Amino acid sequence: MENLQYYKDMKDKYLVDRVAVVTGASKGIGREIALTFAKLGAKLVITCVKNRELLDAVAEEIRELGADVFCFVGDLSENHEANRLIEETKDKYGNLDILINNAGITDPRGFETISENNWDRMINVNFKSVYNCTYYALPLLKTSGRGRIINMSSVCGKSGGIGAGAHYCGVKAGLIGLSKSLANEYAKYNITVNTIAPAMINTEMITWRSDELMLEHVGLIPLKRIGQCYEVADAVAFLSSDYGSFITGYSMDINGGLYMD
Repeated sequence: MENLQYYKDMKDKYLVDRVAVVTGASKGIGREIALTFAKLGAKLVITCVKNRELLDAVAEEIRELGADVFCFVGDLSENHEANRLIEETKDKYGNLDILINNAGITDPRGFETISENNWDRMINVNFKSVYNCTYYALPLLKTSGRGRIINMSSVCGKSGGIGAGAHYCGVKAGLIGLSKSLANEYAKYNITVNTIAPAMINTEMITWRSDELMLEHVGLIPLKRIGQCYEVADAVAFLSSDYGSFITGYSMDINGGLYMD
């Protein structure tokens, strides 16, 4: 009977009263994570770097679901902006339970065409922003008693995917290492730290491929299809909840079997 109750509870709002920051939430996977969290009862802070109109549209969807939401617009690769994000989260809700470091860019190019500016932008947007947000969020997560950090990596961080760009692959691999280190260091505060490593999810990030290249790539996936944003969001919600309380330092592959480790 206890097991039956466990699965019945998973249909309820199992993130109720938890405060979650979701970066890069104006579209794609971030938007879907925010909407999923709203359905599960979380209070939300959603961010984007500049497109306030798109972010406001997501916020309106969240409010229609009956959830509380606060919008933040700023460049989180800037240390002071990440500090402002967490301070405004604290002012709004008083605490923080979940940090989803999802914001990121892609820049497919060969190594010899990566300029110093390309390299620095990738590091700043996809890696430094994670450091910044995590650094300022940790004091609140430590007092939560059920803190969660989830960093958005990629299959490319494991496979070195040709075409994604060495700078992108390097950063995504770095996020896995960073997450394992944080998982070890902050386990004593009951904070879990995990990564998601998706591949071929139906977002703008895969649209650089031609139709021919897309068909070729899908043909390499054992499940023979691309993934949907909700399939990532559901996994993130699970790891953010009490159901994922004994999972830390883990990198979850969501790729239809394209890469298995």
